[in-house]
Amino acid sequence: MIRSFNVLNAEAKGMASGTAHPGFFYINESGVIREEFFEGNEFDRYTPNNVIGKLFPELAEGVSQNVEAPHLRLSLAQSDRIVAPGNRLTLDADIELPPAVHVYAPQAQGYKPIQLAIKTSPEFALDRAVYPPSKVLYLEAIRERVPVFEGKFRIMQDVTVTRSPDFFRSLGSGTTITIGGELFYQACDQKVCYPPTAVPVKWQLRVVPLDRQRSPESIQHK
Repeated sequence: MIRSFNVLNAEAKGMASGTAHPGFFYINESGVIREEFFEGNEFDRYTPNNVIGKLFPELAEGVSQNVEAPHLRLSLAQSDRIVAPGNRLTLDADIELPPAVHVYAPQAQGYKPIQLAIKTSPEFALDRAVYPPSKVLYLEAIRERVPVFEGKFRIMQDVTVTRSPDFFRSLGSGTTITIGGELFYQACDQKVCYPPTAVPVKWQLRVVPLDRQRSPESIQHK
């Protein structure tokens, strides 16, 4: 089965010999692989909640919080509240704009686009934030077309918790880390562009040590 999916870890030796690279396949009812979720090494892993949230956002059951923000509604969510070193999770910023209000998409040139900017930390690594497809808005006053977001949309930011030895040693029975940053945007309606805004955002994670308890002897690899 491992070889048929082409995920054999050929470099694994000893007790790990013959094992697969860890990851997830999403297979549809016809047996066709639609999505793959694999990391570049065998230690960093997507969490199941992260994968479910990517495939079926309506089924995600993350932790959410509302944040005060001018000219829009902002809700922050995360795929997981408790993780282990090497886990990859998703942070979400859910945004709802009033009717006839828009913000500029990241590819807009000469405007102040919306941006989810997370502060870096040695406790985690950041992927590039993922924005939804934008729509093109025609600005009649200046006869220009610009990419914008309207209505409801979500910005997703994947984060991988570090596996550094120093972090391992500091964990003890577990620790809480805060991931913070800002949401930058400029909201506009049909008549007015409001001043650019920076709204503080933050998420909290409980990081627990990896389970190193030996499995029962009856199921140990011989």
